[in-house]
Amino acid sequence: MQNKGLIKLFAILFGLVSLYQLSFTFIATKVEDNATAYANKNVPSNNAREKATFERKYLDSVANKDILDLGFTKFTYNDVKDKEMNLGLDLKGGINAILQVSVKEVLISLSNDSKNEVFNKALAAADERQKTSSSDYIDLFFEEFEKIAGTTKLSDPSIFGTKALSEKISFNEDNASVKKTLQEEITSSIGTAFEVLRSRIDKFGVTQPNIQRIGTSGRIQIELPGAKDIERVTKLITSKAELQFWEVLTNAEVQNFFFEANTLVSSMLKDNIVAEKDSLKKDDIDDLLGKTVDSTKTQKNLFTYLFPNVAQSEQQLSSLVGQARVLDTVTVNNLLAKKEIRALLPNEIRYVKFLWDYKSEKGTDGSELIGLYAIKGNRANKANIEGDVILDAAQVFDQLNKPEVSMTMNSEGTKQWAKMTSENVGKFVAVVLDNYVYTAPSVNQSITGGRTSISGGTMTIAEAEDIATVLKAGKLPAAAKIIQAEVVGPSLGQESIDASINSFIIAIAIVLLWMLFYYGKAGIFSNIALLVNILFVFGILASFNSVLTLPGIAGIILTIGMAVDANVIIYERIKEGLSFKKGLKQSVDEGFSIKGALSAIIDANITTLLTGVILYIFGTGPIKGFALTLMIGIATSLFTAVFITRLLIDSAVEKKMNLTFNTNFSKGWFTNINISFIKKRKVAYVISSIVIAIGLISIFTVGLKQGVDFKGGRSYVVRFNQEMSATKVAQELKTLFGSAPEVKTYGSSNQLKITTVYKIDEEGEEIDELVQQTLFNGLKPYLGKTTYEDFKPGFEKQGAGVMSFLKVSPTIADDIKTSALYAVFGSLLVVFLYILLRFRKVSYSLGAVAAVFHDVLIVLGVFSITYSFMPFDMEINQSFIAAILTVVGYSLNDTVIIFDRIREFSNERTGKFSDLINSAINITLGRTINTSLTTLLVILAIFFFGGDSIKGFMFALAVGIIVGTYSSIFVATPIMFDTTKIEEKNS
Repeated sequence: MQNKGLIKLFAILFGLVSLYQLSFTFIATKVEDNATAYANKNVPSNNAREKATFERKYLDSVANKDILDLGFTKFTYNDVKDKEMNLGLDLKGGINAILQVSVKEVLISLSNDSKNEVFNKALAAADERQKTSSSDYIDLFFEEFEKIAGTTKLSDPSIFGTKALSEKISFNEDNASVKKTLQEEITSSIGTAFEVLRSRIDKFGVTQPNIQRIGTSGRIQIELPGAKDIERVTKLITSKAELQFWEVLTNAEVQNFFFEANTLVSSMLKDNIVAEKDSLKKDDIDDLLGKTVDSTKTQKNLFTYLFPNVAQSEQQLSSLVGQARVLDTVTVNNLLAKKEIRALLPNEIRYVKFLWDYKSEKGTDGSELIGLYAIKGNRANKANIEGDVILDAAQVFDQLNKPEVSMTMNSEGTKQWAKMTSENVGKFVAVVLDNYVYTAPSVNQSITGGRTSISGGTMTIAEAEDIATVLKAGKLPAAAKIIQAEVVGPSLGQESIDASINSFIIAIAIVLLWMLFYYGKAGIFSNIALLVNILFVFGILASFNSVLTLPGIAGIILTIGMAVDANVIIYERIKEGLSFKKGLKQSVDEGFSIKGALSAIIDANITTLLTGVILYIFGTGPIKGFALTLMIGIATSLFTAVFITRLLIDSAVEKKMNLTFNTNFSKGWFTNINISFIKKRKVAYVISSIVIAIGLISIFTVGLKQGVDFKGGRSYVVRFNQEMSATKVAQELKTLFGSAPEVKTYGSSNQLKITTVYKIDEEGEEIDELVQQTLFNGLKPYLGKTTYEDFKPGFEKQGAGVMSFLKVSPTIADDIKTSALYAVFGSLLVVFLYILLRFRKVSYSLGAVAAVFHDVLIVLGVFSITYSFMPFDMEINQSFIAAILTVVGYSLNDTVIIFDRIREFSNERTGKFSDLINSAINITLGRTINTSLTTLLVILAIFFFGGDSIKGFMFALAVGIIVGTYSSIFVATPIMFDTTKIEEKNS
């Protein structure tokens, strides 16, 4: 092998980089364990909510402390956290939600709640079509409007030709132009909602949040791993944005108050008046960090936490009254809110509200500092101007080419703004969104035209764009509604991690032992390559901050089984060379050559890779995680099997080691086999036809158990303190839900999965709360002393309660189902074309695709026949589709190996085509059974020792592996043979 030195260097560097990247995960985990210890120390009870608060306090306190020193560079906890491997919801707990900004409500708002009959009929028709269509709502509305409009135009004064839109839509404008304007307005509204949600989430405090827009559908996906207070998260992401304009007090107007408050706080802290739990126990945290505390340090006061912005001259007047470290904001809030402190406020500013800046900045000591503003409140707590008066806002440039924000108000807002600015010339006003100050500019003169600009000396283009977006949030016509939500409690997440680690260790042990048992010394080399492969996979995931999910771990474990396949193919070719009395070196060279095993390995890996690509494109959430790890695993296993194994074997050959590629036990296995598979093809056709027919009868009579993500509904996994009867619970909940929910034991006998469609067509946070409360009331007799607060999802569960929750509205369920179908048929088309390209004969493609259809139908049939009595979930959902596509990839992998050998024999040998095919199957039979058995053992390890949520997924894979192995021999190859004969006959 050429360039051995370069490959060695690359492997070593890649390994070191992988270890470096993974080290951040271990360090972050250690800090979080310390946080848990700190919480347990301060909360001796089992109050999960309080423990979560203390964990957060601890992590905030170490956020900017150096916890890793490499000599040449240092890392804080925040730095380490940014570089650690991300865990998905199913491993860490949290919430994943898809929100829909109602395009219908946007249209109604833009039309000023039009009563036009044509307009409202078009909306109603679009509503009806959306139930079964995956098209955007706006496109459906336009189509329906065109059908019934007649002479009515969208620019009609009773629809969108309103005064508010007069600058954008002119009277009697053609529909095409109006459509374009409406599209822009809707896109703007969705963009505004996205920015508002992102701003809120950034302040929520979870690590590695993910928020992204989904195409142009008006949907926004939010993922908050590690979020425990689910109720707070839900309110955060569904409440309507509140934009306000307030008068602002200057630093000079409040500084005397701060000095007086500082003196009083010093006395209060000295006398222990402030409750310990309201402030950060830094001494305790320092103890845990192993730091010494100086008992003689200066007495704490308000200015320990708040750094006032003192004005000693008129030039130093500012709207910024002070700054504090981000981790101290809770302490400052608590102190400034105390009655004793509020009593110090002068009469003229007694209603002052202290609000923080919307963003922080780095201080000189590296800590995150955030600004404080004093808002001139009033008894009614009502802002001078509300945000719904804003017509438009945009980032522009002033005469000096500096970025600023141009803002336009409606007529009512123009009057209010003129009054507010005239009364505050030389002072400041603040733009506040969701109680955070986005800007507090000075007022130079009264502004009467309704159009004004906001500028600042250091304002960047990005900041100006953000402020413009925030200003437009005042015209956000509808709150975002959750149409799909998945909640996983942290307790269930930890159990999934433990189960995954166990199954992972067992799966690796099985593979390592089998390779050692079957190939002897050569098996040691493949095992080393396999362990390096695992290191590379995790290193790549950590390097790119990829999210590791439970299906993702299954993908990694599956690639372990498939990584073995490449070594098996190579070893079997080397054994063939040795059986023909070729020398060891020549046999190794041929085994690793393109004419030997490499061609088959590349073809097999590309077909599986294409399946992974299709899964990644069409999949969502966990399916993407599975697809990503599958693709990474294929790439790394190809490198380790071909190059790392080759380096080790070449080294052994050079040292003249005795390599036989078998052991005393495996010697002679799968040799001298001479089965006439082609003659038996008709028997196989009959067996397959009978099995498929039974499955189809079951599918059309009994049906398939569709998951919530395919049919819509709500699904709860509830844990109890005693064994439960699913039938009894279903009957008792029937009265409350109107119809009996689907109730099934989930994993252990004290866990139930309860699925209901109760009120699924109704939307809103209050409906979700009502359904959950109804469920609690129905289960109350079995919950003991569990309160409703403890029952709800989120936080660690010490007893009974909801461990996970999934909600999918019917509309998005149809979209998910459509995407799944695209994924399946897309993968079949791509694979058909690839095999046609590689083998240049339609018969090869037809044989491969027929085998895939055969495998899919049998797996579906097995699920239809057995789902009613199996002790685990066998739902047809997104994970099942991932399993099906994996089966497709694996089946093709097997088929391509055989086809590759048939093509090789066709080029090298003469004789009957059927004899060549039989020889190809017989000679690859050892590889086929060996690989399938190894992969099946790996899957069974995950099935028996992995988490409950993945059992159905792994069962589908297990059935698929068995059926796929059978079909590659008895379906794909015979059909290829028969269609080739037909082609030759017709040519």
